[in-house]
Amino acid sequence: MNSLGFDKEPKDTRVVVAMSGGVDSSVTAALLHEQGYDVVGITLQLYDHGAAIERKGACCAGIDIYDAKIVADRIGFPHYVLNYEDNFKESVIEDFANAYMQGSTPIPCITCNQTVKFKDMLETAKELGADCMATGHYIQRIVNNGKAELHRGIDNGKDQSYFLFATTQEQLDFLRFPIGGWNKERTRQEAKRLGLLNAEKPDSQDICFVPNGDYASVVKKIHPEAEKEGDIVDLKGNILGKHKGIIHYTVGQRKGLGIGGGVTKNNEPLYVVGVNADKNQVIVGIKEDLAKKQIFISDCNWLIDDDIGKEIDVEVKLRSVSKAAKAKLIIQENKNAEIILDVPQYGISSGQAAVCYIGNRVIGGGWII
Repeated sequence: MNSLGFDKEPKDTRVVVAMSGGVDSSVTAALLHEQGYDVVGITLQLYDHGAAIERKGACCAGIDIYDAKIVADRIGFPHYVLNYEDNFKESVIEDFANAYMQGSTPIPCITCNQTVKFKDMLETAKELGADCMATGHYIQRIVNNGKAELHRGIDNGKDQSYFLFATTQEQLDFLRFPIGGWNKERTRQEAKRLGLLNAEKPDSQDICFVPNGDYASVVKKIHPEAEKEGDIVDLKGNILGKHKGIIHYTVGQRKGLGIGGGVTKNNEPLYVVGVNADKNQVIVGIKEDLAKKQIFISDCNWLIDDDIGKEIDVEVKLRSVSKAAKAKLIIQENKNAEIILDVPQYGISSGQAAVCYIGNRVIGGGWII
């Protein structure tokens, strides 16, 4: 077996590498080429190239396409740019805007992995005759008893398992994550050794299609009615103030409510505890009203057998930056599940992902409803 798990020489193994233009995917491609694999680099153009050329701090921008091409040219393997603007707009941007209009808080990076990158791009890799597709994600693929499993990356600060919970077993069988067992420091060291121009390139931070973090402007372009004013109400339905459009409010938010004192007992601060899109209402309450112990999720993806009805001890992450919390998972029919937390958690919002683990293994998850 070669290092990618195929019973043939590396030179006879074609690997399509998803190249974002960042250091992680560049090192992945360069290392595999160095090891003798038949490497083909692919970079996606996800939005207008001219408009994107100056974008910094985001993935898949114009400068990133250029960086990926330079790496491929310098190392010596073919590189292609695929125009996925229409796919990305329909599957990711419009879905993002629609979710906000429904009062949810979406995670477009998961949707992008779930649709454009690990569906459309993976199909293209197969059309190119690839044996597998490799990425620079910090997540581990471990084969146990002949079955590929998904495990956390070893660097907790860089682990990307939360964003990849929707990876199906079929996709996982085809995917490889060569640097998933590394930390970022080692990746940059390898980039310098390989002479890559982007060895010191900073990590992407922003949602790629949201300029300067202003997600409301993106939503308004698709839904001009997004800033329709409405009522801010308490949990009993009492009107406490006016909001400037539900897209400006997320669960757990405290600032910017514009509600004076004297509303609550002991003048406790108010937080957004929910959004009712049908009634165009923002619902507020005290901090304790944010606590939830029972969560329902839908559109689930499981990398274990669907043991419907059985309680499974898991740890669950409810945000990408939060620590995993102990819980009971009960898988239901129709891709639904119930999660019962050992200790109530705060600020849980519909539209976010709940990702479940047993130890370091990612067993799947779903979208909070």
